[in-house]
Amino acid sequence: MEMCDACKFSDDAQEPSLAEKYSKLLGQLEHSTESEQKQKIEEMNETVEKMNKKEFTSVFTEELFSKIRQMIEEKKLSIDNALVLLKHVGYFNMLNGMWNFYFDNSMLSIRLQKMIINENNKKEGKNEKLLIDLCECNFMLYNDNTSDELVSIIVLYLMKAALKKEENEEIKKEVEMALFALSKIGYHEINKELYLNEIKEIIKYHQEHHNLTRLTYQSAWKFLTIRFYCDKSLEAVILYELHFAREAIRELEELTKWVNWKKIEEEMSKEEANEVLVIRRWIGTLEIYFSCCLLRNEEYVGLFGSVVRVFRAAKENHKEIFEKCIDLLIEATEKRAVIIDGLLKSGAIDAVLEEIQWTILNDTMIFQSLRLFMKVSSRLKGMRCDEWEEEEEDEAEEAKRKALKRKVFEKMEEGYEDTITSYHEQIDFLNRKYYDGLSLDISDYFVNV
Repeated sequence: MEMCDACKFSDDAQEPSLAEKYSKLLGQLEHSTESEQKQKIEEMNETVEKMNKKEFTSVFTEELFSKIRQMIEEKKLSIDNALVLLKHVGYFNMLNGMWNFYFDNSMLSIRLQKMIINENNKKEGKNEKLLIDLCECNFMLYNDNTSDELVSIIVLYLMKAALKKEENEEIKKEVEMALFALSKIGYHEINKELYLNEIKEIIKYHQEHHNLTRLTYQSAWKFLTIRFYCDKSLEAVILYELHFAREAIRELEELTKWVNWKKIEEEMSKEEANEVLVIRRWIGTLEIYFSCCLLRNEEYVGLFGSVVRVFRAAKENHKEIFEKCIDLLIEATEKRAVIIDGLLKSGAIDAVLEEIQWTILNDTMIFQSLRLFMKVSSRLKGMRCDEWEEEEEDEAEEAKRKALKRKVFEKMEEGYEDTITSYHEQIDFLNRKYYDGLSLDISDYFVNV
């Protein structure tokens, strides 16, 4: 019996790793028939879904992408099968936030881009399905070297795929893949004629018919907010026509209620983990938006209230989201995307003040909390409050500013001053750790009336 257990232990120890299994299956592809390749690719895709970030990075190297290119060139792997394989890798790469830069430097990247250009240049007989697959691969595998000209071609074909409205699951998946890839397009300047009417139609149709998954809908908004970063004329469309704040509030509120925050992500079902992913992506999208937003209205108080609820919910088991929320509050405060009174009404200042009272806080939370207090204080201390447009303040406006300062002062006076002051000796260490300038003057973190 002891011997059998030893043998079993030996067999378990020799079981190949996921990386070894994937590499072995890739090697078998070039000696397989078309149908055998499809079966092995399914197995390879299942293997990818089990990988952690370290395993994923160790497998998908420049050498591996070059090997796939060589197999395509030598006709040992059909382009259709190669794209099924690569799209799944790209989708998993994006879904899990795995930043793999090897594809950019590979000959495979150049090969796929040339294929897009050549297919697009055909006068007749274009294979649009092939073009869409190629375009999705280009961005889902993270390609930062795409020219503006090629980006325009890619946007054209991905928008065609994203506009489909059929209700069957296959079409829904095609729409999701197209919008997911579009959301990965970086800060390129793209002619509005190529996307604006289309993305507005996609968003408005969903608002009426609820035809998209949460991930797909969020991807549509992310694509549009990144365009806004380059083109400020989109702000009125986003804010008033498409109701960005209203939609973001609803999505965050529903997602926050749906997720069981007591579980860590490893314990969640696939559906729960996907919802957490969408929340993370919404917070990232808001950060992009508020980095350049200048219009402010009452809806933003509700939006920041939603962020605060995510902040509170995520603090126990989802530190990444928790920290992203305070990053967002700091960004919005520094870029003046939110009025100070809005931070008060949304509960943002209360939430951060509560956190900094904890006896055990990580350095990131201490650093970010102090940054937020410093940003709020600098906007109120000894300067005209930016909530009013006039160059010269009259007495009524000065009274409003003083009343606002009083509100913040009262918050800071409720037993928090000693707590914040206690971190003074750590400020020099935090500045060295985060390469940023927290003030060494502790009075810069408070508001004086």
